[in-house]
Amino acid sequence: MFATGIENSIPTIDGGRTRIDQMEACGHDRHWRTDFALLGELGIRVLRYGPPLHRTFLGPERYDWSFADATFGALRELDVIPIVDLCHFGVPDWIGNFQNPDFPELFAAYSEAFARRFPWVQLYTPVNEMFICAQFSAAYGWWNEQMSSDQAFVTALKHIVKANVLAMSRILEVRPDAIFVQSESTEYFHAENPAAIGHAEQMNARRFLSLDLNYGQRVDSQMYEYLMDSGMAREEYHFFLDRSSLRHHCIMGNDYYVTNEHRVRADGLTSAAGDVFGYDEITRQYYDRYKLPVMHTETNLVEGPNGDEAANWLWKQWANVLRVRNNGVPIVGFTWYSLTDQVDWDTALREQNGRVTKVGLYDLDRKIRPVGRFYKQLISEWRDVLPAQSICLQVPIVMPSEYDEPQARRRRAHAQRVLAREPQDDGQQASS
Repeated sequence: MFATGIENSIPTIDGGRTRIDQMEACGHDRHWRTDFALLGELGIRVLRYGPPLHRTFLGPERYDWSFADATFGALRELDVIPIVDLCHFGVPDWIGNFQNPDFPELFAAYSEAFARRFPWVQLYTPVNEMFICAQFSAAYGWWNEQMSSDQAFVTALKHIVKANVLAMSRILEVRPDAIFVQSESTEYFHAENPAAIGHAEQMNARRFLSLDLNYGQRVDSQMYEYLMDSGMAREEYHFFLDRSSLRHHCIMGNDYYVTNEHRVRADGLTSAAGDVFGYDEITRQYYDRYKLPVMHTETNLVEGPNGDEAANWLWKQWANVLRVRNNGVPIVGFTWYSLTDQVDWDTALREQNGRVTKVGLYDLDRKIRPVGRFYKQLISEWRDVLPAQSICLQVPIVMPSEYDEPQARRRRAHAQRVLAREPQDDGQQASS
């Protein structure tokens, strides 16, 4: 699956007074018809996309589906496969932030309502980059609750991952053959000197927390103590272990940027390390831990003065994808994120300056960039080659245009029977 995405981040800053809405800032809410047409120009059939949560989820059982009806109706007509991104770094004002213990259940109800309104949608990322969302909101103090403590981080993390888990369960009730693509940042921390080894080891254990909880994987002893010391109750931890069967419906989406590897100093502070290991090595670490099919779900680089910097980065990422594949890891897709340039990511959305971040396949005037031309060529050359690794590794996708076909109906009925046989909240998978 060759994919791109529409940036739909919506965190708040300034104590919740300012909403950063990337769909608005990048013009997608006005130019979505043009944006969807660009997919055809590139030969892209898969789009990471979701409605703006804060403008769609108005209150308990209150929804404004007008924008979603229009945009998802157009995607269905175009036979584009959406990977639906339901929560991207923020929540509606009436929910507050990720410290709110009501968020998981509220979000699960919203996810089910979306699935019932758009039953032809099969692929979902319920909550985008769960680890980064908790880190930036409750450890770094940049977004949303703007807190900075271990307790705030663990509280945000357990609420975010619980929301994702409950959403998966509720969506499966509507679409039993749904597939969940976790878009999660893949990180690595390099010790700068021997005195930094302890800090780096702790950070390298902490980076797995969101996916450990999401997939019902037991955390290591150090992280268990960390979670318990930071406010997670034992029954909360076992909630995640008891739902490990959901992992069978998942593709592990790995996001990788040049900023994902870090140098750790003796005092525990970090700085950017660049791509020391690269996507191949770090993805192998995550795959060895979870043994799930993989998709490269995000990457980009700012176009620099030469004009070819982003295209060269795309080539390097694609080379890493091929290496992952050739090393026997089942990798099913690749994504350049996003379709158009973004705004204010030079400060990680901590400020609202209106500065364009030149990372798109197209600029904000919808003119193609060199990386867009290279991606179009790459897709054309590799589209029919990559799946040849094994027909058994192809994702069982039902195209939007085929949703009502008899074969698709039979597949959903079979998935429903399989789902009915899976352990439900009894901990059997966790204790085996």
